[in-house]
Amino acid sequence: MKDLKKLISEMTLEEKAGICSGADFWHTKAVERLQIPDMMMSDGPHGLRKQDLEGDHLGVNDSIKAVCFPAGCAMASSFDRELLHRVGETLGKECQAENVGVILGPAVNIKRSPLCGRNFEYYSEDPYAASEIATAHIEGVQSQNVGTSIKHFCLNNQETRRMSISAEVDERTMHEIYLSAFEGAVKNAKPWTVMCSYNRINGVFGSENQETLTDILRKRWGYEGFVVSDWSAVNDRVPGLKAGLDLEMPSSFGENDALIVEAVKKGELDEAVVDQAVERILNIVYKAQEGRKENVVFDRDADHELAREIAGETLVLLKNEETVLPLAKKYKKVAVIGYHAADRYCMLGDYTPPVPENECVTVLQGMKQEAPEGVEVSYAMGSGFSEADADEKAKALALAKESDVIVAVVGGSSSRFGGAVFDANGAASKGTG
Repeated sequence: MKDLKKLISEMTLEEKAGICSGADFWHTKAVERLQIPDMMMSDGPHGLRKQDLEGDHLGVNDSIKAVCFPAGCAMASSFDRELLHRVGETLGKECQAENVGVILGPAVNIKRSPLCGRNFEYYSEDPYAASEIATAHIEGVQSQNVGTSIKHFCLNNQETRRMSISAEVDERTMHEIYLSAFEGAVKNAKPWTVMCSYNRINGVFGSENQETLTDILRKRWGYEGFVVSDWSAVNDRVPGLKAGLDLEMPSSFGENDALIVEAVKKGELDEAVVDQAVERILNIVYKAQEGRKENVVFDRDADHELAREIAGETLVLLKNEETVLPLAKKYKKVAVIGYHAADRYCMLGDYTPPVPENECVTVLQGMKQEAPEGVEVSYAMGSGFSEADADEKAKALALAKESDVIVAVVGGSSSRFGGAVFDANGAASKGTG
């Protein structure tokens, strides 16, 4: 490991301020004069969502084709630490093959409301379950010398007004419920980085919250990695740096770097605070560089089969009233209704990687493939997303009337869906969605 304190003493104030923000959308800054390398970070945690960087440094290109693992809500339902460790290991190997130093995840915020748009990604309503699952995931990834970024620290439990909402929480509730999942994972698995949240916490933005970023995270929990902003979550850079936010992502194109330099020169910011942030960042940059493994192959076929195996382990049947399942045992004419049943994107969720078309099996495809001889599976879209849905609704109603059972696949957008099974009279079978 480099003598970082000596290296930092050789840097100019401008170079040190520059290290505290990204070079572009995904990379930390390099300093060629001192042979300081950059490091790439990339989205996760349900797969390596790495942007294709050819000719683009703004974060707008498509992502490379990858493997989509089951969502966090599904994997947590397995209650299987070993399984999550295997997922992490696999993601770590994929990152090594793609020269990614840190994968952004896992996401461990508590599911406070069923309306939260990121609930598919978050693990659980239970702090202990979320902590244990996150710990296994982090240990798996970092066993491959690739870092994780546990997120979103903290109290990011809704998407509505996510950038500005203030989560007002008393101390006991905060520590026993909302911080507990982070605490266990930070202490036990030691993630390389922690990502702060957009929201305010009792009135103070997560990116400049001294209590959470320093008093709790570092002083109370003993955290030693660096804190990175969620992308564009910085409100006021200098107070954020003082509070414990080390790295701003993505690039501020020099604007916030200049504010740091100006604050030091005016005596408003101790240069030692900048030095400390730079040391934390470079410690991880060099850790990733020294942990690089040569000739690692991203075996998409093998990883896809692992994802299928894991998906099977995450299925939970809550109640099978009147033995409605398996459908083929009782029903010969099965109607599948709903736009999402044939939409191959509906299962991916936001912040998950695009997968090759032949590897993404829709609900409709899967049911048709698995239907035994003598069972007919038919499809109607039903209500779509436009005003001109009358014909589709009529087709769905006609199909429903002539079928023995209806499988309705419903949802509000292409990345969030649910399902239910109905008999021909429209009665729902509880717990089978």
